[in-house]
Amino acid sequence: MTQTAHLQLDGIRAVLIDLDGTLVDTAGDFGVALNAMLADLGAEPVPTERLMTFVGKGTANLVRKTLAERFPEAEIDGLFERAQDKYEAVYASINGEHTALYPEVREGLAALRDAGLPVACITNKQHRFAVALLEHYGLSDSFDLVYGGDSWPKRKPDPMPLVKACEAFGVSPAQAVLVGDSGNDAQAARAAGCRSLTVPYGYNHGESIQTIDTDGIVASILGAARAILPKATPSLAS
Repeated sequence: MTQTAHLQLDGIRAVLIDLDGTLVDTAGDFGVALNAMLADLGAEPVPTERLMTFVGKGTANLVRKTLAERFPEAEIDGLFERAQDKYEAVYASINGEHTALYPEVREGLAALRDAGLPVACITNKQHRFAVALLEHYGLSDSFDLVYGGDSWPKRKPDPMPLVKACEAFGVSPAQAVLVGDSGNDAQAARAAGCRSLTVPYGYNHGESIQTIDTDGIVASILGAARAILPKATPSLAS
């Protein structure tokens, strides 16, 4: 794993980017929706910092992990449908309200678009929520496609959505790089045969990013653009 301002990836023809914890800090929205879900079930709230260690493997996993904080394992299956319905209803009503765009996201996406590289958002968030969040920040035009956790039968860390994105772009997995914030992303990239870059912020299930098997750590999406583009323009020079 490398962390350097001069990291360079050669031969990249497509860029895949994670959403939660990579482009947008969504901790606030998750906390509000999950704790509203718990309140509906008569349970005490859980600190947002704890809840964020469950992010990254889709809505069902997030809901189940949160229920496990307050209910016996034997009760979770019986509560799950009601809990997920409540979570999704609240989340849909606040999507984007308690979030923040990470620094240099707009600049990095603009650099990739200006270079003519196809860009995909690959997230385990439900597709409808992902699209709405990107629209909230005016980023929809920055992506050629968006795949959510429900877009394909399997989600990250399975390689399927990455492979499908590469097929859509007409590139081999070796010509694509996934930029993410967690081992979940890097694992999917490795399995697909893609390169991977990791940002040092985000969630990563509460674990250090130093444990991630990735091709490099970049400070931001702009930092990723600097590593990906073969000939940095003056505006990208660090």
